[in-house]
Amino acid sequence: MKTLIFKYNGIKQFCMVMVIPVLLYSCKGKDSGGDEEDAKVTSQTPVSVTTVNDSTLVDYIDLNATSTTLQKNYVKSNAIGYITQSNVQPGQNVSKGQLLFTVKTKEAQTIGNSINVLDTSFKFSGVNKIKASASGYISALSHQTGDYVQDGEALAVISDRSSFVFLMQLPYELKQYVKAGQNVDLTLPGGTKIIGTVKSFMPAVDTVAQTQGVVIGINSNQQIPENLVAKARIVKSAKSNTSTLPKSAILANETQTEFWVMKLVNDSTAVKVPVKEGIQSGDRVEILSPKFSPQDKIVVTGNYGLTDTAKVKIVKQ
Repeated sequence: MKTLIFKYNGIKQFCMVMVIPVLLYSCKGKDSGGDEEDAKVTSQTPVSVTTVNDSTLVDYIDLNATSTTLQKNYVKSNAIGYITQSNVQPGQNVSKGQLLFTVKTKEAQTIGNSINVLDTSFKFSGVNKIKASASGYISALSHQTGDYVQDGEALAVISDRSSFVFLMQLPYELKQYVKAGQNVDLTLPGGTKIIGTVKSFMPAVDTVAQTQGVVIGINSNQQIPENLVAKARIVKSAKSNTSTLPKSAILANETQTEFWVMKLVNDSTAVKVPVKEGIQSGDRVEILSPKFSPQDKIVVTGNYGLTDTAKVKIVKQ
């Protein structure tokens, strides 16, 4: 080749022209190979991974329970007349036999003591004393001193403190989880927690809501007002030392009928593994099958949209 170049100047010039495209082509090929390697690197999805843990899970439901007193005693007038004395106020505690109202009949109010003046042996006052028939507190007060009342008209309502309970509305399909004598956690507004006990079930079901009233008794000295709505927690099931994963590690189809996780088979490849869920508690989900080993790495973030055998890059463990 060197001989041809020195002898024939024209050929030398031609050869130089042909060499330049070859060099350019070889350089171009080298660059495209680098681009492919860069593309391979950038196609890896950054993920973080976790492993299965043995946890204690409790599956529960929260329902509303309203405070109320089951036993109420109605204080009624025993004569037609005027209230001349009222010894109670709303919320006041009263004892059985305590004097609550004094009612003076309208005849006595009109005639006064005229009959007694005419005949001193005739003891006529026309004043009737009304006493509490049971102990409790005044939850309603209808009349005060000076009011005109009819015979049998309600004057006040005494709520029996010993019959104070919480009434929980339980969907009938969940009745299997609630039994008489079962303890129930009650959370009052503000965060106060008390323990209640299931006493009985109401004999009727609400026609529209299909819920049954459950009577929950409490043993607390705390003064709780009526109509206070608390959260009642019913335990459906509990498991200890069961395999769990974070809820974010589990993927599902649109109809929530199939569930799976992305498991790493090596440091850069994740495969799709169908799983069967158990109970959930907080952000942990029980995995019934398959049985993962403590060394198995499960993608917990960056797993959304990954296909089977996806290329990944671990950024956090």
